[in-house]
Amino acid sequence: MPTVAELADRLTKPLTLELKSGCQNRVVAGGLEGLLRGPLANPFPQVREMLEGYAGWSVPEREQALGRALEALAAKAAGKAPSAQTRRSVPKATIKETVPPAPAGAQLPIDALIERLDSGRGGERKLKSLGLHQLRDLLHYYPHRHEDRRALPSLDHVEEGQKVTVQGVVVSRFKRTPKPRMTILEATLETGGGRVKATWFNQPWMERQLREGARVIVTGRVKRFGRTAQLAAEHLESLDSAEGSLSTGRIVGVYDAKEGISQEFLRRAAWRALQAAPLDDYLPAHWRREYGLTPLADALQGIHFPADEGQLSRAMARLRFDEYLFLELRMLLQGEEAVLQGKRFEAHPEDIDRFEGNLPFNFTGAQRRVLGEIVEEMRSDRQMARLVQGDVGSGKTAVAACALYLAVRDGYQGALMAPTEILARQHYANLCKYLEPLDVRVGLLIGAMTPKAKLDMQGRIALGEVDIVVGTQALIQENVQWDNLGLAVIDEEHRFGVMQRRKLLASRPDVLVMSATPIPRSLALTAYGDLELSVIDELPPGRTPIETKLIQDGYRAQAYGFVMGQIRQGRQAYVVTALIEENENLELLAATELAENLAEMLPEARIGLLHGKMTAAEKDDIMASFRRHDFDLLVSTTVIEVGVDVPNATVMVIENAERFGLSQLHQLRGRVGRGSLQSYCVLIAGEMSKKTEQRLRIIEGSTDGFVIAEADLKLRGPGEIRGTRQSGIPDLRLGDLANDAEVIEQARQLAKHILSNDPRLEHPRLQYLRSELQNRSQSVAFREVI
Repeated sequence: MPTVAELADRLTKPLTLELKSGCQNRVVAGGLEGLLRGPLANPFPQVREMLEGYAGWSVPEREQALGRALEALAAKAAGKAPSAQTRRSVPKATIKETVPPAPAGAQLPIDALIERLDSGRGGERKLKSLGLHQLRDLLHYYPHRHEDRRALPSLDHVEEGQKVTVQGVVVSRFKRTPKPRMTILEATLETGGGRVKATWFNQPWMERQLREGARVIVTGRVKRFGRTAQLAAEHLESLDSAEGSLSTGRIVGVYDAKEGISQEFLRRAAWRALQAAPLDDYLPAHWRREYGLTPLADALQGIHFPADEGQLSRAMARLRFDEYLFLELRMLLQGEEAVLQGKRFEAHPEDIDRFEGNLPFNFTGAQRRVLGEIVEEMRSDRQMARLVQGDVGSGKTAVAACALYLAVRDGYQGALMAPTEILARQHYANLCKYLEPLDVRVGLLIGAMTPKAKLDMQGRIALGEVDIVVGTQALIQENVQWDNLGLAVIDEEHRFGVMQRRKLLASRPDVLVMSATPIPRSLALTAYGDLELSVIDELPPGRTPIETKLIQDGYRAQAYGFVMGQIRQGRQAYVVTALIEENENLELLAATELAENLAEMLPEARIGLLHGKMTAAEKDDIMASFRRHDFDLLVSTTVIEVGVDVPNATVMVIENAERFGLSQLHQLRGRVGRGSLQSYCVLIAGEMSKKTEQRLRIIEGSTDGFVIAEADLKLRGPGEIRGTRQSGIPDLRLGDLANDAEVIEQARQLAKHILSNDPRLEHPRLQYLRSELQNRSQSVAFREVI
């Protein structure tokens, strides 16, 4: 545990440096706050509390606070309770009094507390209510849209309903009350291109600003009456005020705000922040030139107050690139420790040929390409961390089995970790089929085994008597010791917790993650930024495409008549609904009620029920029974989404299909068509608006998971596709994952280049980049993978 003396010694250094230099050094302040967030300060929460907000204080304030902190540490070392004076950290009220707003025009450090900015009476409270606590936060609080309020010379060629801005002199005004509680105020403006009438409804207070002779700018929507045009006014600003206008006569940003916080206030605050902040650039000029990026000062000025469309476009491009760059840096740094050194395999070509020669089929072109990418990384010293994406049936398992075989041939062990026991058994059966003829010893380790069988398997793993072990979370229990683990394959990775994965990966094996969930490339590059990406985008020849039909709820009886016809031919079917219990809001058929309803409709069919409230063992039992054909029809909630093979199941019926995302529907459809028989998917829509029909027709018309995933991303946004919390995808302020694949690739390329030359961002020129990354990383959501 860190000692009092160690922390006291480290605390005195920042102030000494500051007093020598006579300035508030950004790096020093960041260094102290970094120290307080680190393990050295963990046993001393009182000191951490005393120095909270250190970066925004003046040197005398810092000196006073550090003195108190050192006094508290001295008291702790002597075993005394700190004095009441020492216990007091710098109170919020004191900070407010001792840190007055900087004078107008004064420069502030970018990490200065927001109260240092002169934002007017009550401004600090308003900004903090929006989560803006530092000058940096305000600079990066971008408008969510922009309006063109540059004045037009004439309304002659403007269309009805278009929003425009005009500038002119008030020549007359008139107020009328056509009925009780309705006031209409009309003003005629003399503009450079003729006279324009502007109208205000129920805003009698505007009359004061519309005195004759006043110079004004008015923004509103055009209403045409024959050849004349009027303006339904939305915004008025006087040109006679002393301060220049930030809300008219220019392209104007519109910010997210709360009640009581006006757009004018936010624009004024952003303007003052731009005047006060030193807009240094964290990206060196040669990188900006290489990627065609404008300087940060131009970008921040251009996002808040663009001079024209060109500057706004440059600003958006630069700041969007920066969002992805910091996200990719964060991702890559998360895996940095594990990436440094991995296993090195020979991966002989003749072993690949021997493996493929033993298969009952040949690899597709896509499988060969992905296997080539895997083999290239296995032969390097660097640890492999690769995501292999492929649609259902594309042959991911065969590729993973080949990689495991290569590891075994080089004297290593392999592991394949699956999220459920039934999937683990399925993988075990497949690997035995592929590898046992090649003299590879395959073992299984799952929770359902007897204690004696588990113990026996653990002993064989430790002695190296098993080459490849397939299992569930049982693989990462404390008492599993590997003799020489070289390659870990993780199926449907995002179901496992970070610490679970870390236990398996402690010895730094190479890692392959397999996912059957088609993720658009742009989303994969951000959500799985620390993994390289391989895509098996080709299905084996001879597979019969699943026929998909979208029907309305009124045709349910015919749909189930078709299902019964398949059951009579000896086939099996799934019926999926969304929830187990009745939900007043969604009004879906619960799985239990649906099963009873189908028992009445299809009295000949043997019906089973599977739902999310069952234990893992109960679910496995139900699925095993279904595979044995103990019943014909499985009614389920979406718990069957991933992985299970029942080759005899040929029909998938999805009730209330409109409640599911496209990618989810595609995954469910992939549960059938696992054998050589023609299979079918029936989508029953409870509600069929034009928008719903358009969305569901995408599934009906395509079996390509990546096409569907791209469509889903455009329709729903990134967070909804996988659930924001588990996907960890950030709320990007400017980025648009559906359309930014090229920008993401460029940002990832630069992030890799930066870290390959300076893995810890220690070069003096990168200190500002590092500081910005640390500040942003608190708001950037990310996923640890390794």
